[in-house]
Formats: sequence, C-alpha cells, structure tokens
Amino acid sequence: MASLKQFLLSLFATTVSIALTFGTAAIIDYNKKQSEKREIVMMVMYDVYNSLKAIEDADSLIRKSMDIQRQLADDTTQFQKLRFKLSVMPLNPGYTETTEHIFSSSIETINTVGNVLFTENVAEFYQLRQLYKTMVCDSLFNEVSQTQALSTVRGALDFNYIQYALLSNSYLVGLKHQYAMCKQIMDVTDEEIDVYRKERDKLEVSLSEKDEVSDAVTNEIIQLQNDIDASKAKLNLK
Repeated sequence: MASLKQFLLSLFATTVSIALTFGTAAIIDYNKKQSEKREIVMMVMYDVYNSLKAIEDADSLIRKSMDIQRQLADDTTQFQKLRFKLSVMPLNPGYTETTEHIFSSSIETINTVGNVLFTENVAEFYQLRQLYKTMVCDSLFNEVSQTQALSTVRGALDFNYIQYALLSNSYLVGLKHQYAMCKQIMDVTDEEIDVYRKERDKLEVSLSEKDEVSDAVTNEIIQLQNDIDASKAKLNLK
C-alpha cells in the first residue's frame, strides 16, 4: 500500500513537473512572439509616420510654389529671382522603401504580425505612397524639366500648379486615413510612436558618429598616399 502511494505521489510529481516545463516554455514562446510582433508593428508604424511627414513637406512645397507664382503675377520684374524658387522640387518625397520591402516580401513577417486587416491597410498605404511619388512628384518634376515651362514669365505664370496641389492634397488625405486606421487596428498611440522614433534617432546619431570616424580614417589613408606620391615625384624615378 505504501509503495502504491509512493508511486502515485511520484507520478503526480512527474506530471506536474512536465506540465510546468511545457507550460513555462509555452509562456516564454508566447511572450517572445508577442515581443517580435510588437517590434515589427512599431518598425512599420515608424516608417509610415516618417513617410507621411516627408509627403506633408512635399505637399507644402507645391503650395509654396503656388504662392511664389502669385508673387510673380504681382511683380513680373522678380522673375529671375523667383524662377529658381519655383524650380526647387524634389525628385521624390524623401523616404526609403527598405521597410516596405521587408514587410511585403516576407510571409514570415506578415504571419508574425497575424492581423490581416493591419496588413491590408499597410499595403494600401504603401500603394498610395508610390502613387504619390509617381503621379505628383515625378510627374511635376518631369513636366518642369522636360518642357522648360519655367523658362519664361508667361510659362511660369501659366504653369498648372493647381492640378498637382489638389492631387497632392487628395493623396495626403488618403494616406492620413490609412495611418490612423493602422494605429487603431494595432492599438498604437502617438506617444509610443514618439518614444520609438526617439530611440531610432539616437541609434542613427550613434551610427553617424561612427561614420565620421570612418571618414576620418579614410581621409588619413588618402592623405598618406598623396604624401607618398609627392615624395616619389621628387625622386624623378624612371
């Protein structure tokens, strides 16, 4: 009887031990996946935030161009001064597509996030972002550079900035909507994005400082080679 009781206690202890081991492993694995999920979401939201700010800057430039056009209409003698301001238009809104490629090309990344609605909204944001670059920035730059529309007073006054301004605003409204949807779906606050942005900015500053050190070493190597070449020239070797 005692041995049976001892056996049952041993079996119970073993069962509890196995349950605790697997249960703990499951909890650790779950927490790891949740951490990875949040990191991916914040990476994407950081990219979306930066893209939106860059596009807002581009949108502002277009409206500033219309204001300069108005100034020219008021005083055409300022043409030479104002035409250069009108010509300043970025080739692109100033964002990179690295995060988009990481997010869109990896099914594992999408599976880790595990939210179809979020994935769809992010994809729509990136599609709108590409359309903005193509239909607004590239199109405007090409029209200005290829037609030389700003080479004369009449051309600068007649240039149809309003179509780009209205189109830009339309895309911007859509992009802001997608951004708000993404935040709501994944329960991401502006404060969280701001904290994440500051952490990334600190990292980029740190990397920039390392680049400066590397540049200094490169310059030192180049200067050393220049000194060697100068010394060799003095020897007049054949």
